[in-house]
Amino acid sequence: MNSLPDSLVAPPGRTLLVGFGKLGQSLAPRLLADGGEVIALRRSDDALPEGVDGIRADLASPLQAGLPAVDAMVVTLPPPGGVDGYRTALAHLADALPHAPARTVFVSSTGVFDGAASAHPITERDEPAPVGERARGLRDGERAAIELFGAVIVRPAGIYGPGRGFLLRQVKQHTVLNHRRRTNRIHEDDLVRTLDLLLRMPEPPPLVHAVDAASAPLGEVVGYIAGTLGVDAPPDDASAGPTGFVHDGSLLRSLLGRLEYPTYVEGYSAMIAASARHESPPE
Repeated sequence: MNSLPDSLVAPPGRTLLVGFGKLGQSLAPRLLADGGEVIALRRSDDALPEGVDGIRADLASPLQAGLPAVDAMVVTLPPPGGVDGYRTALAHLADALPHAPARTVFVSSTGVFDGAASAHPITERDEPAPVGERARGLRDGERAAIELFGAVIVRPAGIYGPGRGFLLRQVKQHTVLNHRRRTNRIHEDDLVRTLDLLLRMPEPPPLVHAVDAASAPLGEVVGYIAGTLGVDAPPDDASAGPTGFVHDGSLLRSLLGRLEYPTYVEGYSAMIAASARHESPPE
């Protein structure tokens, strides 16, 4: 069962998951378990979990056939490339649907903030002023999702969890890192809970920064990981200065309540423990 408040309504009757990576694969069972229908729109013909219907399509081009009507939609497409990549994909999606769903959630990224670094906590009230192509593409995608679908925007930071062990590998490989870089993150389980919640809420906020309760310098995070693994911390890039941003996750916590993984300590501890169990020889 889902751990959402009892006052929330059931999931949408039929939800279209646009992109079916790890987030979609984790969200689908939650919707199915409570009686919802799930359709996955993706570019491959890979096998789907039981109960999930699939449609193969590449949104880089107009769809050859129309899509079925759906009550809700979650867009988790990776950046298509180019500043207008998302807008093009979303326009093709809108053209293929008989009408806009009643609820659309568009997964963007805190990477929409780039340029000069800042330690000032960024909230949903701060307006991005993207500089680089990727950030400008994310921001244009957000705008297109709102214009075409009235979408709720979710900006995750540093998604991690099972199968997302990039930082663990860097620590194990003793990679040189900038210890002063400001970092933010969200465990995949809490992000999936967020997406589920925003599909069910009668009146969701228009924008949510999906970050946990502990923005921290990278050196602090890798130092904890190294200590837990029993290895030396990766060396610091002494030539690098403070970079990155601090994102405030107060709104998310007010919606979800307590996070399953409120800080990197709980999240990486669970990942390291799970890895150790997996690597231990059977008794």
